[in-house]
Amino acid sequence: MKTIVWDVDDVLNDLMRDWFAGAWLPTHQECKIIYEDIQQNPPHDVLGISREEYLKSLDAFRAAEGSKLLPVPEVYEWFQRYGHLFRHAALTAVPLRAADISAAWVMKHFGRWIRSFNVVPSPRPDDVHPRSTQTKKEFLACWGPAHILIDDSLANVEGAQQLGMRGVLFPRPWNRSQTNRSETLEQLNAGKN
Repeated sequence: MKTIVWDVDDVLNDLMRDWFAGAWLPTHQECKIIYEDIQQNPPHDVLGISREEYLKSLDAFRAAEGSKLLPVPEVYEWFQRYGHLFRHAALTAVPLRAADISAAWVMKHFGRWIRSFNVVPSPRPDDVHPRSTQTKKEFLACWGPAHILIDDSLANVEGAQQLGMRGVLFPRPWNRSQTNRSETLEQLNAGKN
């Protein structure tokens, strides 16, 4: 049985879309861009703000609304149909102070299938913690055998591929995915055997 490692934010859920609609747009009514215009992640340059301002807003949204996020419907349906055919782990890059919110969310919505929750801390200026691994590639290199990584970051997908894993790019406006969500998830089924 193969192991799929799932990114959490913007793969299992729609964090960026929900943050943009629920936190950014209501407080920036002059904003003329739409979600599909967010061609980079993090989107601070697109929004004309500093990276720190973006992270502060995202972190506040995650703290207030993170537990209320809904799963991406296509992903949840895929798990219901095919989840039992694989082993699953979550690997997310979040600030350590938000890891409990993310872990609880994963267990609430995907705990039937995902039994391992892992964090590569996303640094914040005021965080003080040992940094044993700084990238998902570094984590995967020492974690153990896994076969597929599905992530919205091209750099993370390429890192997994450099380790000999299959990397599947989940479509978002900021990456170069040429497939829709359903087509992307069907790629996972090709790896059953």
